[in-house]
Amino acid sequence: MSLSVFRMLCLTLLVLWAGPLHAADSAQPAASVAASSPAPHPGGPTAAAGANSAVSAAIPVRRWVRAPRVHGRLTAKELGLVINEDDPYSVQIGAYYAKARQIPASRILKVRLPVKPTLTPGEFAAFSKEVEAFFGQRVQGLALSWRQPFAVNCNSITGALALGYDHRLCQNTCSTSRASTYFGGISTRPHADHGMRLSMLLAASDVRSAKAMIDRGVRSDHTLGLRGAPPAQVHYVSTSDRIRSQRRLLFPPAGLVRQFGVEVHLDETDALQDVDRVLLYLTGRERVEHLDTVGFLPGALADHLTSFGGALEPSHGQMTALSWIDAGATASYGTTSEPCSHLQKFPDPQALLLFYVQGATALEAYWKSVRWPQQGLFVGEPLAAPFSRATGG
Repeated sequence: MSLSVFRMLCLTLLVLWAGPLHAADSAQPAASVAASSPAPHPGGPTAAAGANSAVSAAIPVRRWVRAPRVHGRLTAKELGLVINEDDPYSVQIGAYYAKARQIPASRILKVRLPVKPTLTPGEFAAFSKEVEAFFGQRVQGLALSWRQPFAVNCNSITGALALGYDHRLCQNTCSTSRASTYFGGISTRPHADHGMRLSMLLAASDVRSAKAMIDRGVRSDHTLGLRGAPPAQVHYVSTSDRIRSQRRLLFPPAGLVRQFGVEVHLDETDALQDVDRVLLYLTGRERVEHLDTVGFLPGALADHLTSFGGALEPSHGQMTALSWIDAGATASYGTTSEPCSHLQKFPDPQALLLFYVQGATALEAYWKSVRWPQQGLFVGEPLAAPFSRATGG
């Protein structure tokens, strides 16, 4: 991509994201969150230095985007659970989650899947038929109680379940992928309204960490955005890895947003240290240090823009979403195959926050923030909803 074309795309992005949204009028209905424009390759040093310089020169005037008002959220009564009987981790965590969220046996599907990173298209097709036959129209979302499999060829397993397996994408994972009609919208019934089975992996490095994640999700409900409470801390981080820090173009203004009960920080650092009450930590880097010094709130969301954060195995050398979960986050995200130059394949920083503070679950907020989720793996406790109200169901 030439320097002039790249600069034009960046300026187009700034226009799309310049819609006024202030804390005082955030509850008013408005157009759905806009899509981002392409950005440089997040996977490594192959991106052109000239393109990087162009982005550095195009620092936006930071404004809140407009997001629609959403009423209600997905509840435990609308969630299904899938357990792999051939995976001891899955059996144990599935039973723990069913008890924690009171999911009855009638909404628990037990399957037999190979315990390996990637399913073949044929293996996935058989699994998908089981899911459809068992759940039908009865649930709006799924919790998958395992760490592996996390992919179907180049697709993530969560992307394939929601949008169908896309074999064409695997011919060039750097190409555009199927758009999610659920992105930036008002629906709280994704399967009924969009035909999408949203899912999230109950994944952590071990059983103990997974149980702690589930406990944090349950404990988070109805705890934030309360009048008189100290604000939750939101950290949008730009690192020295400028290629992986492209989301800084989409960051909102820094400062206290009293209506939401959050305080936004725009940090220029390779890694946060000694911070507390962290609700959101979005950054860009292959690996993120000092996570043991970060005090995450129950229900916290955290991810890093890199190529293989959703490939939950160490062979590629990059940090995965499991490190966020083990450090105390309740949900995370990463791509399972090389996404290349598309910010649309990663959570939008403003959309993620704006839906979450309206009372959405972690599952809904994360899915509504990714326009092209085919390669994206959603990890965490799906029903965590710290900004929900107890009377909301």
